[in-house]
Amino acid sequence: AKVVSKTAAEVKKMSPEEKAEYKSLKAKQALVARMGVDPEKGWKAKYQTLPGKEKVVKELQTLAANADHIYLATDLDREGEAIAWHLQQVIGGDESRYQRVVFNEITKSAIQDAFSQPSVLDTNMVNAQQARRFLDRVVGFMASPLLWKKVARGLSAGRVQSVAVRLVVERESEIKAFVPEEFWDVHAELNTLTDDLLKMQVVKHQGKAFNPVNETEAQT
Repeated sequence: AKVVSKTAAEVKKMSPEEKAEYKSLKAKQALVARMGVDPEKGWKAKYQTLPGKEKVVKELQTLAANADHIYLATDLDREGEAIAWHLQQVIGGDESRYQRVVFNEITKSAIQDAFSQPSVLDTNMVNAQQARRFLDRVVGFMASPLLWKKVARGLSAGRVQSVAVRLVVERESEIKAFVPEEFWDVHAELNTLTDDLLKMQVVKHQGKAFNPVNETEAQT
């Protein structure tokens, strides 16, 4: 005999706990994708060519294709070092072709001096720039949504601005909690036997510290 029965829709599904874990995992993956860096996987970063810069990159690659030496002359700070590092990556080829030159003024002598003593990329400066950039992303992308949820939409948090805001808030709280107290200083001008002028401040009265808090106490 053949029997036809029914299942009454699905017979298995994820438990509430598994569903919540899956949802949390997908949210974390989406956050990492937006940040461009994964703090849980060795701070692996995903870089992409900036929109509109494709033509510039292509031109540099063409110019550098047959070059024996490539001089990277970006700014001499962390940002400049990172730009030089990115240029070396996008242009590609033998790393021995690349040399780093830096100068802080656009003059003939400064430029000639820089090219007369080229160096190599400073990986410590590159790492410093990456660390700062990663922290900017992590703090901003992870703290801002918390502000939207707990305070109001449209607010933002940042590695620098959040600390500065806290300092301002703490200072404002101190100002509001401040209770003004009246105090008096008593000074005297005395003349010695040789008529030299001495400027004195009263700090003790009858062997005890003298800290008057009103005019009456100051006149005792």
